Amino acid sequence: MDIIKYNKVAWNHEVKRGNKWTVPVSSEIVQQARKGKWSIVLTPTVPVPKDWFPTIKGLEVLCLGSGGGQQGPILAAAGAKVTVLDNSPKQLECDRFVAERDALDICIVEGDMRNLGQFKDASFGLVVHPVSNVFVPDVRSVWQETFRVLGTGGVLLSGFLNPAVYLFDWELAESTGDLRVKYNIPYSDMTDLDESERRKRLVNKEPMEFSHTLDDQIGGQIDAGFVITGFYEDRQGQEDKDPVALYMATCIATRAVKL
Repeated sequence: MDIIKYNKVAWNHEVKRGNKWTVPVSSEIVQQARKGKWSIVLTPTVPVPKDWFPTIKGLEVLCLGSGGGQQGPILAAAGAKVTVLDNSPKQLECDRFVAERDALDICIVEGDMRNLGQFKDASFGLVVHPVSNVFVPDVRSVWQETFRVLGTGGVLLSGFLNPAVYLFDWELAESTGDLRVKYNIPYSDMTDLDESERRKRLVNKEPMEFSHTLDDQIGGQIDAGFVITGFYEDRQGQEDKDPVALYMATCIATRAVKL
C-alpha cells in the first residue's frame, strides 16, 4: 500500500469533513498579522513563543506539512516570503483560498515532506512544521531534508505527538474512559491494528498514523545536525475529548537551529 498516496486522499476527505486543521484563518486574523499582531501554533493550543522566531519580514519560510490555510497565510501577512508544502491538494486549496481572498503572495507546493528535492540547499531561513509527521512512516528523512534546505543560522520549529499516546486502546478509552495499555512503541496503524479495525479506517478514509520514538523525533533532529534550543509541551483542547490529555501532555514542540 502506498501510504503517502492513501493519506493524500484521506486528508482531502478531512477537508470535506471540516477537520479543525483544515479551516482557513479569517480575514480579520490576516489583517491583524499585517499590523504585527500575530501568533501561530505548532501544537493544539499553545502559541509559539515570539522569541523563537527570527525576524519575519522578508524571511524565506517553508511551512512543511502545513497546509490548511493557517500558519502560512499568517506568516505571509506578517511579511515573510512563504512556501507551503503539503501532501493534500485540498489542504493546499485552503491556503490558495486565503491567498486570493486577502491578496497574499504564497508559493504553494504539493509534495512529500520526506523529499524536498524541489528546493535547493539553504533555500530557507525558517521551517515551520506543525504536528504532521505522524502521517509518514519514517521521520528521520524529514529532519535530514529540513537541515539541508535551511541556511546557516536557520531555525526549525516543529510540533509532534508524544509517542506515549499510542500505547493505549483508543476504542476502549473513547467508549468507557478506561486507559488500558495495548500497543508497543513505535506504533503503526498499518501493522498494529487488527484487520477489522484497519478495514474500518480504510473504508472511512481516515488518515493512517505512525508514532515515532523520541529517539527519532528529538534524537533525529540532533543527528541531522540541529542544536535544540527550545522545548515545551502541550495537550489536546477540551473539545477534542482526548482521554490521555486528562493525565499528561500529548504534544511536544521544539526549536532547533542549524549552526
